[in-house]
Amino acid sequence: MLIMSQINHIRDLRQCGYRISEIAKKVGADHKTIRKYLDKDNFSPAPPAHSQKPSILDPYKPKIQEYLAQDKKHWYKQHHTARRIFQRLTEEEQYPGSYSVVQRYVKTLRKNAVEKSSLELVWEPGTAQVDFGEADFEENGRTVRLKYLTVSFPYSNDGYSQVFGGETTECVCQGLQDIFTYIGGVPPLLIFDNATGVGHRVRDVIYESKLFGQFRAHCQFRVRYCNPAAGYEKGNVERKVGYTRANLFVPVPKFNDRETYNRQLLVAHQIKAGEPHYKKGEQIHVLFSADKAALQPLPLKPFNVCRYEWLKADGYGKICLEGKHYYSTRPENAHKKVLVGIRANRIDILNDGGRVVIEHQRVYGDKRSDISDYSTTLATLLNNAGAWFNSGFRQEVPNLLRDYLDAQPKPVLRNCLRMMQELAGQYGVKAAISAMELTVRNGSVNICDASVLAARITGYGIDTPPEQGPSLYVYDNLFLKGGSADDDTKNACGA
Repeated sequence: MLIMSQINHIRDLRQCGYRISEIAKKVGADHKTIRKYLDKDNFSPAPPAHSQKPSILDPYKPKIQEYLAQDKKHWYKQHHTARRIFQRLTEEEQYPGSYSVVQRYVKTLRKNAVEKSSLELVWEPGTAQVDFGEADFEENGRTVRLKYLTVSFPYSNDGYSQVFGGETTECVCQGLQDIFTYIGGVPPLLIFDNATGVGHRVRDVIYESKLFGQFRAHCQFRVRYCNPAAGYEKGNVERKVGYTRANLFVPVPKFNDRETYNRQLLVAHQIKAGEPHYKKGEQIHVLFSADKAALQPLPLKPFNVCRYEWLKADGYGKICLEGKHYYSTRPENAHKKVLVGIRANRIDILNDGGRVVIEHQRVYGDKRSDISDYSTTLATLLNNAGAWFNSGFRQEVPNLLRDYLDAQPKPVLRNCLRMMQELAGQYGVKAAISAMELTVRNGSVNICDASVLAARITGYGIDTPPEQGPSLYVYDNLFLKGGSADDDTKNACGA
């Protein structure tokens, strides 16, 4: 099985016109293997079955990179071989592993270096530059400083932006996918600023993140990374970042839903497209037609922009991301490993079968955050109903229902919590709470009435006019409005 850098190298060579036999010779792989990865149309990550164990070589990788960096200062005939690196690690660093592990890692490093040197900077239609900027926004009534990913096309001077909380790989892939979908194609070459958001640089070597490598293979575009402190290599996108901030983010934009705003932002960039090119004289949207003609087709299947990780929950059943952002799973997950799907704007908590059971809005920033879904604590409350008064779930229910439950003896309280848990499992927490509140308001707290109400809430709604068929008029008047059966029967019969 090939690693992602090798797969991307194969697909890059194919786009450059190499035949399969030539690629096989260059890569050193079988023809069937080459064809397999060229024909593959979906590189989306899938939930892993088990967490991967760290390599025995991990603590020694920085030292290997140091050896190879020193080689660049010396004659090529005196560079380290993989065998010599293994000998030095064994003698000087007490490396306990095998030579084959070192050999494979050194081979990967050198292939990455060769791949990078083959990506040339070409200013032609379809080529795009990528960078991040930052600006203030008013989100849900609160002023926050957010990042925005900008993709510009130097040939036409057109560009598009998407707003995110950070500069993570998930944000880059999600922003690129949304922009590609909007413009209807994939640029053949993307130029990045020093691997921002898609990997990290160790001296002259770029190590792409796994998710970005999968996304790149899925969409089949090539990349080039600028040198450190070389902003002139991507001057177009840097000017576009400033233009976007000055023209689209002044005054400070206000929105409640970030994803909705991002869709509106793509349309807003058409304002710039109606202006003449600063140098060529033609309108930008006319020049952009040449950019669009050079785009590659969109992949047949959308990419699943999600990074999956197994994370260990703390004693409260919460997992931690980036050392400071905590998200609740379930109390029974305390001190266990939980499968987490990390997206640009959302954190998914999955069960062992890969199904999403809890969704959280993703939080960014340097300050600690603690996001809880108190509906997941119902099962724990059933075992300890006395904790109701100090539970977070109590704060989530309406005042009427809260006051009713506060006044109940422990056996009745436990029974009500059991009803809510049963309803939540079938209809969702919001419908369960609403149904329970209606039963309290009408003085008939039982599972039968609550189930009917929850089903109607999640179906047609309580206030939706009835369709042709059996009438619920008598039931509604009797139960929801407090009428009598006799009056309701008369009314239903037109008496």
